[in-house]
Amino acid sequence: MSGTGAAATTATDGPSTGRRELTYTVLLCLAGAGLAAWAATRTWSVEVVARGALPSSRQERSGADLLPWLSALALVALAGGGAVLATRGLVRRLLGGLVALLGLAVAAGGGYGLVATGGVEVHRQWPALCLLGGLVAAGGGLLTARRGAAWPAMGARYERTVRADGPAGRPIAEGGNREAWDALDRGEDPTVS
Repeated sequence: MSGTGAAATTATDGPSTGRRELTYTVLLCLAGAGLAAWAATRTWSVEVVARGALPSSRQERSGADLLPWLSALALVALAGGGAVLATRGLVRRLLGGLVALLGLAVAAGGGYGLVATGGVEVHRQWPALCLLGGLVAAGGGLLTARRGAAWPAMGARYERTVRADGPAGRPIAEGGNREAWDALDRGEDPTVS
């Protein structure tokens, strides 16, 4: 009797575990890429520029100013993390690999920001958060590339279906409700059989 209970538990854990892994992975990708995109917009360094007899000016530079591609890659990784939900199979695994590469590139940008000394006042916490966010997004992408093909896909309710018989047994064309609109144009009520 315990064998059947264990088999039933294992059978129900499969889809639930896959759905849970999918949820956690998407959250990892979104949180990591979102954190990196936000950290790239913060002030990474402040440069003081002497202007002769005038008071010196302070020029703040964000991560996006220092590395213009950093914000773009973080936003693409963010979109890729959301797109994991809408894909399945091989496409999902390839998308996971792409998100992993984007996350590593963002992490490299954050690492560069940590070692660069581009001003008088350098704020290391923002490049560190960018590095962390890139690594988290890369981890989610790697997990998607490795295990994403086994995760459940979106339900059939999101896919287009073609009904064989419409109201009153008439076939509905694949083009949609064309016959219904044509009946309305002729002055007929397509809902009455």
